[in-house]
Amino acid sequence: MKIRTPIAADLPSIDEIYNQAIEERFKTAHTAPMSEEERRDWFRKFNDQYPLYLCEIDDEIVGWLSVSPYRPGRKALAETAEVSFYVAREARGQGVGSALLKHAINRQGRLNFHVYFAILIETNKASISLLEKHGFEEWGYLPEVINIEGERRGQFYYGKVL
Repeated sequence: MKIRTPIAADLPSIDEIYNQAIEERFKTAHTAPMSEEERRDWFRKFNDQYPLYLCEIDDEIVGWLSVSPYRPGRKALAETAEVSFYVAREARGQGVGSALLKHAINRQGRLNFHVYFAILIETNKASISLLEKHGFEEWGYLPEVINIEGERRGQFYYGKVL
């Protein structure tokens, strides 16, 4: 298993993994597959301060994690970042999510973050378990904020002081 920073040529694999989560419903709040074109601007926003990490097994991208700003432009929140992670169906249960999350936590000192948090849909039990395994705690709950085809779900906020 190898963790690395992506290059532009990796975007189709990143999108494929994300689109799997969209297809599975209630893994993300997006409801329609994303195209590579739609995601190019998103991809360009990642940098040394807010990185994107990929996980590879046998040279195949099997997961990714992003570190994103929380309320950009508000200086008092500059040490807080959101983490999001997605693992390809065929690679789930193999430690990919754990490897990515450990990598992001281990790098936080270099990035000068004091807090990481994640926002997830309440039915995403695998992600909740992963976060709890790595010391994240439930910090908040927003009831019924998700509506996918008339089905409502809440969102949890999980956080970790680093």
